[in-house]
Amino acid sequence: MSAFYSSDSLIPGSNMVWSPEQQAKVMQGEVILETRSHTAWGGAVTAWMYLPITRSHAWQQLTDYPRWVQYFPDIIKSELVSSEAPNPDFRRTDFATQRVEPKRLYQAAQKAFLFFTAQVEIYLNVAEELGQKIQFRLEKGSFHDFTANIELQDFGNGTLLKYAVQATPTIPVPAILIQQAMNFELPANMRKMRQVLCKSQ
Repeated sequence: MSAFYSSDSLIPGSNMVWSPEQQAKVMQGEVILETRSHTAWGGAVTAWMYLPITRSHAWQQLTDYPRWVQYFPDIIKSELVSSEAPNPDFRRTDFATQRVEPKRLYQAAQKAFLFFTAQVEIYLNVAEELGQKIQFRLEKGSFHDFTANIELQDFGNGTLLKYAVQATPTIPVPAILIQQAMNFELPANMRKMRQVLCKSQ
């Protein structure tokens, strides 16, 4: 069912009321961000982006996890690894009955901070709610904590993608720098993701 709002509306999954002007900006390609505090050494941000493609097409590409190296320039490796039993707490979710068997994902990224470059590695448990939601949870890696969620919903003639992430790296970088990086870099990364997703339509 398509969703487009003609008056001030609370977008599902957002604490913000979006005016018709904001909705128009999203439709025109703007990435909407909402940041919040997380930990002394971490950050949390939610981004919304419009994709002029169908939800099924977006889903098919987003769940092709090796392709994530094309979406986010910092990611240098992304691959599904042999299945191990996920954390039992991870199975206790409120997902709908259309859940797909959990997957295990390995990603490596390289990130420049001021005068040094850090390489991070992370193993994630991935749960999918078919066509609607992907949930990433830290199993082990270069973070004290890491969670990310992608949600898709029909919007106008395309799809609204919501990407929420909160993370605390083991590298002691002040939260303000983490949040600034999220604010400046995530929109660019999201636009790159949209470019790749739409190019292969």
